[in-house]
Amino acid sequence: MNITLSAPALKWFEQEMEAAEGDSIRFFARYGGRSPIHPGFSLGVTKAEPFEPWAQMTENGIVFYVEEKDKWYFEGYDLHVKYSRKHEAVDYEYSAEK
Repeated sequence: MNITLSAPALKWFEQEMEAAEGDSIRFFARYGGRSPIHPGFSLGVTKAEPFEPWAQMTENGIVFYVEEKDKWYFEGYDLHVKYSRKHEAVDYEYSAEK
C-alpha cells in the first residue's frame, strides 16, 4: 500500500490539524459512513503517534500512516489524499495497488 499526498492536502493538514514536523497523522477504518471500498465503513483521520505502522510516508517531517490493525481496510489499495477546493477539505481516493 502506498500513501500519496498532494501539496495542497499537506498544507490543509498543517493548517487545519496544526500538524508540524515531528507529528504523526493516522488514517484508520471507522464504522459508519460511506466508502467506495467497504460499505458501512469510512476513513477516519487523527493526530496520533504510531504503534504498529503497516504503511507510512513522511512529508515535511510529518508521518502519515496506517496501523497494522487497519490493514484489512486498505489492503489491495493505494490511498491518494488530495485537497478539494470545492469542499475546502481533503478528499480521499483509492486505486488498486500496483
